Amino acid sequence: MYAFTLERPATVADAVKLAAAGGKPLAGGQTLLASMKLRLSAPEQLVDLGGIKELTGIRKDGNTLVIGAMSRHLDVANNADVKAAYPALADLASRIGDRQVRAMGTIGGSVANNDPAACYPSGVLGSGATIVTSKREIAADDFFVGLFTTALEDGELITAIRFPIPKRAVYEKLLQKASHFPLVGVFLAQYDSGVRVAVTGAGNGVFRHKGLEDALNKSFTPEAAAAVKIDASELNSDLHASAAYRANLISVLTQRAVAKAVG
Repeated sequence: MYAFTLERPATVADAVKLAAAGGKPLAGGQTLLASMKLRLSAPEQLVDLGGIKELTGIRKDGNTLVIGAMSRHLDVANNADVKAAYPALADLASRIGDRQVRAMGTIGGSVANNDPAACYPSGVLGSGATIVTSKREIAADDFFVGLFTTALEDGELITAIRFPIPKRAVYEKLLQKASHFPLVGVFLAQYDSGVRVAVTGAGNGVFRHKGLEDALNKSFTPEAAAAVKIDASELNSDLHASAAYRANLISVLTQRAVAKAVG
């Protein structure tokens, strides 16, 4: 490791000032610290968000769950309100990485990092959640821009994420055993306004699948999902799986998710 300074602000306002001046926000550190060790990232100043109480806490507000950005994966997985109101989200959090990652990683850090194979972005996009920042509120459909890229501006910090509670939802993934990231993950949520299907691990970032959503809005059945052709032309192909295999996984995992949702 190389020399750098570490700041520990106590308020969001102080953290924003430090970040605006060039400090690198540190949430759970599961990606950032590994990148620093590999010299892929070399910030001169880290801004540790761990001491900011404003960024913690989980509460149910009407038909919405509000989750503080510094909530650990284990916090979300074990929270009584989340387990009762949105069990699919608790399930997603309970299966991220391994226990050490779940004990340190945060929802805000994962969403801000926007790894193309991370679990949380699919839950956020699949829920049509709202990302609350130090400056504004951003709809999930507008937040995830591309590979490791979001709508966040320099110095802007995620403070919380608001999840509308669905009628039913399921998260299905096939684990990449070496990395514990999903080879492909599908988050499916049904609301009065319609079905949302978000896919992670298959492309250069999380995305919604309109074909599956349209089919399931007409008939919420595994057969309807199976009838949708999944285009593999823009999907990832690597040593772990071909694009065609990932396309097939999207279909299979969506069918499983629907079957589980309908019981």
